[in-house]
Amino acid sequence: MKTILVPTDFSPVSINAANFAVDMALAINAEILLVNIYQVPLAYASEIPLALVSVDELRKDSETQLDIVKQKIESRSSKKVKVLTCAVLGDTIDQLEKLSNEVKPFIVVMGAKGKTGLEKIVFGSTTLGAIRHLAWPVIAIPAGKQYGEGIRKIGFACDFKQVAATTPVGSIKEIIKTFSAELHILNIDYKDKHFKPDTPGELFYLHSIFDDMHPQYHFINHPDVEDGILEFARSNDLDLVIAIPKKHKLIEGIFSPSSTKQLVFQSQVPVMCIHE
Repeated sequence: MKTILVPTDFSPVSINAANFAVDMALAINAEILLVNIYQVPLAYASEIPLALVSVDELRKDSETQLDIVKQKIESRSSKKVKVLTCAVLGDTIDQLEKLSNEVKPFIVVMGAKGKTGLEKIVFGSTTLGAIRHLAWPVIAIPAGKQYGEGIRKIGFACDFKQVAATTPVGSIKEIIKTFSAELHILNIDYKDKHFKPDTPGELFYLHSIFDDMHPQYHFINHPDVEDGILEFARSNDLDLVIAIPKKHKLIEGIFSPSSTKQLVFQSQVPVMCIHE
C-alpha cells in the first residue's frame, strides 16, 4: 500500500493539507503517516542556553495534538483510511529527510503557505526546504484548497533541455497512472527566445518516452515562466502542476530563496516538485 507522508505543525495551512491528503488517500487506497517534528525552545538569559520546557512535555504535547488531528481526518474518511502518527524531536528538514528515506512515501503533502504572516514565514520556508532536500515527490497545497473531484488533469512544465538527464520519467508516469489523469506537457517561451538547434530533438525524445501516456502539448508564448504556468493552469482547470526544481533552468529560479514570485506560493493549483 502507498504511504502519503504529511508533516504538520498544527497550523491551519498544515491541517488543510492533511485534509487534502486524507481525501487523496481515500481515492487511491493509500495510508497516511502524520508527523510532527518539534524542537526544544531555548532561553538565552546567560551564555548557556536553557530549555524552557522538558523534552518529555514537548513529546507528550506533540503526541496529544497528533492524536486530535488523527481522529479528525479519520472521521473525514469514515475511518476508511489508515492513519499513523509520529512525533519526532530534531531539525525539521533533517528529520523529515530521514523519515522519508525510511518510509519511502509515494508523496509528501505539505501546505504551500498560510494566510497569516507567521504561517508564510514558518511553514512556507519548511515547504521550500522539503522541496530542495527530499528525494521524494512533494506536493505543496495552497491555503484552503480542497481535493474535490480529484486529480484529473496534470500539467508537466518542461523547458525541453537535457530531457534524458533531467526528467524523472518513472515518477511522473506513476503519478499519471495512479490518478488516471490526463498529461499536459507545458513549454513556456517568448518569441522563441529559448529555441535552440537541439530543441526539436529534445522534443522528439520527450514525446517518445511519454508516448504511452498520450500527452497533450501546449506551447505557451509568455515572457514570464511562472505567470505563463499559472495562467494556463487556471484557464485550463489543471488539478496539479509538476515541476523539476533543480535542473530545468527556466524553472529553478522560481525556487530560489530570494525570488519574490515563487511558483509554489503564488499558485492556486497544487504544485508537485520531483527531482530527477
